[in-house]
Amino acid sequence: MRIAAAQLSCVPADIAANAARAAGLAAAARAQDAELVVFPEFTLTGYELEALAADPGLWTAADDPRLDPLRSAGVAVAVNVALAAADGGRPFIATLVYGADGALLTTYPKQHLYQQERDAFRAGTGDGRFELGGIRFSLGVCYDNHFPELTGRAAADGCRVHLASTLYGSGDGIAERARIYPGIARDHGLYVVLANHVGPAGRWTGCGRSAVWAPGGTLLAEAGPTREGVVTAEVPAEGPARPTA
Repeated sequence: MRIAAAQLSCVPADIAANAARAAGLAAAARAQDAELVVFPEFTLTGYELEALAADPGLWTAADDPRLDPLRSAGVAVAVNVALAAADGGRPFIATLVYGADGALLTTYPKQHLYQQERDAFRAGTGDGRFELGGIRFSLGVCYDNHFPELTGRAAADGCRVHLASTLYGSGDGIAERARIYPGIARDHGLYVVLANHVGPAGRWTGCGRSAVWAPGGTLLAEAGPTREGVVTAEVPAEGPARPTA
């Protein structure tokens, strides 16, 4: 299976504009024969915590029609949103995974909230899993991936690929990203697909460099630090992966 890691610059708090941008990247990935595209944290709004805390209109349901451009892209997508809670309380930071037919495959609410996220969101309590093309996947959202027990459980549960929707900024974020994700691949024997912001993202500037690593930590594909786009790598159900342009 060919998997794409996308990176984009989000329009602050503009769901329609960001859904259209993400759908364009999904189309580009599909043109490269990708069957699954992973997007950064807060794909639809950007990392705009104050706006998300103040405006429930920026919260998204799994069946929200504003997601239709992505659900109809003809490729499976993992898109991270501020997910409205059924009880009307604080939302989750959650990754929604849709199949190429638009059907919801799984929902994963972020378990480990970072700093000020705790003031506006609630934490999830369970791990994210789904299967596609004979491959078992796990999910993590940014700070989640700093906790090795999360990816350790994924490996023990038979997952082959770990998908990470993130925001790492320029400066210290570059070093953190370079340390953590090859380490997950090396320590847990997982393929790791990281989708990161590029350009302005709330109080940070996303460092881009969306990437795919093979088990053992070998880099298979990596985007640059400044432009929107997708990178892809072939992840077979068994055996080694090979990089693609």
